[in-house]
Amino acid sequence: MRVLVTGGAGFIGSHIVRTLVSWGHEPLVLDALPAPPAPPAPPEGVPWIHADVRDEEAVRRALRGVDAVCHQAAKVGLGQGVADAPDYVSRNDLGTAVLLAAMAASGVRRLTLAGSMVVYGEGRYDCPRHGTVRPGPRAERDLAAGRFEPRCPRCGQDLVPGLVGEDAPADPRNVYATTKLAQEHLATAWARSTGGRAVSLRYHNVYGPGMPRDTPYAGVAALFRSALARGEAPRVFEDGGQRRDFVHVRDVAAANALVLETVDEQEPGTCAAYNTGSGHPRTVGELARSLATAHGGPEPVVTGDYRLGDVRHITANSELLRSHLGWKPEVSFEEGMREFATRTE
Repeated sequence: MRVLVTGGAGFIGSHIVRTLVSWGHEPLVLDALPAPPAPPAPPEGVPWIHADVRDEEAVRRALRGVDAVCHQAAKVGLGQGVADAPDYVSRNDLGTAVLLAAMAASGVRRLTLAGSMVVYGEGRYDCPRHGTVRPGPRAERDLAAGRFEPRCPRCGQDLVPGLVGEDAPADPRNVYATTKLAQEHLATAWARSTGGRAVSLRYHNVYGPGMPRDTPYAGVAALFRSALARGEAPRVFEDGGQRRDFVHVRDVAAANALVLETVDEQEPGTCAAYNTGSGHPRTVGELARSLATAHGGPEPVVTGDYRLGDVRHITANSELLRSHLGWKPEVSFEEGMREFATRTE
């Protein structure tokens, strides 16, 4: 299968390209990143078109002879301020629209989309009195006072966090999250109008080799590792009790390749969504301690700082992806942290 991978020179995209090659497919990269060594380079011999996904002519050219598209190109990060909205919407939503319009015209009918768990907002919470509830955004006065846990919106009691499923209502809490949800809506509209098949893999906290460092958009794992590399203690926000699902990039790449190979089994004209996480929640504090131990660096420092727009707990129920497609993560948290803490790129 010949597969166009947008964003294929980036962190996740480059791993997908390598996985596709190892599975016997023919990837083609379209990416606006500069030439190596700045980003991870695709394997030797993989064609690379240096262009923005918003470039209509470049996208049409890239789609010639392609069987499927794996859409990874996006501006990532928190994007909490409205001032960020034009750039996020342009890169993520306009870029996706340009790609889908070109796919409709060229007859390419298979799409895998880099979705995100951020579309859910806060994760699943259960109140002992009121069952499953959806707390609103956390108030700054509570965060400033060190009250980090959401409370039941009906009785104010403590809540028990759980695993969020794909049937949970979308509740994006920042600009980036809103654009990721819009990408899914665009993909759904494209599938319905063309009879195409689309799958959004809602990534949880992806980490691993090639992860960007020391940028506003680097994941918390990369920020902690960079601090350790400088001989500094990782600085943990809030109280370190935030629950996340850390999934290795090689497992995410395998999920993309598997979807591309099985998407024809899906009903035409549909866009399916699958959580893509390890299924084993960990706290941010655990992450920091594991990296510090593996690196042999200083112990993490819990700062009590916070960022408006961050959610407290968001962890995936990835059973649907496992039961429908047979995918399961192969890299354990312990193995992945040891590799990530010590490997240099």
